[in-house]
Amino acid sequence: MSFTEILILAFALAQDAAIVSFGQGLACGKNRIKNALLLAFFVSFFQFAMPYIGYFGTNIFYNSLKNSSNIISCLIFLILGAKIISDGIKEGKEENTKCNLKMSFLFMVAIATSIDALFAGVSLKLLQTPIVISSAIIGVVTFALSILAFFASNIFKSLPKKLLMIFSGLILIALGICALF
Repeated sequence: MSFTEILILAFALAQDAAIVSFGQGLACGKNRIKNALLLAFFVSFFQFAMPYIGYFGTNIFYNSLKNSSNIISCLIFLILGAKIISDGIKEGKEENTKCNLKMSFLFMVAIATSIDALFAGVSLKLLQTPIVISSAIIGVVTFALSILAFFASNIFKSLPKKLLMIFSGLILIALGICALF
């Protein structure tokens, strides 16, 4: 693959992480820089690491996960979306919100948004593309787009938080349904 093709792949792989970051940017009221960096670090690290796993485990992982990866991604996105909608409905104090990105949430999001990167690693191996530079580009692009999406959500901050959280949860559910196809 050429550098341009790897860059296009990186942007395509980063879209799920950017959407999740956008949703979390809507939910976060305080500690925005810390939370944006934490979320971006987790999703970009997994986007960086998963191609390695796919690349070096091509024969093992490809056959065992190819039929269930869409279902796994779908379930994780559905659970996360339902949780965010539930939190949005329960939300009482809109102006005093604090974003708490727990480790369990960060790991679930990072895995859900990077399963496709695992299979990209398989493709990179089959196309005999160098994995080091490819994974680095994927990780850097994901980090940058996650940060950008997190802070771009500020545009919508004037809307009621309850509505935004429900909308964010619906986006994750839609991503889960799309993952099936």
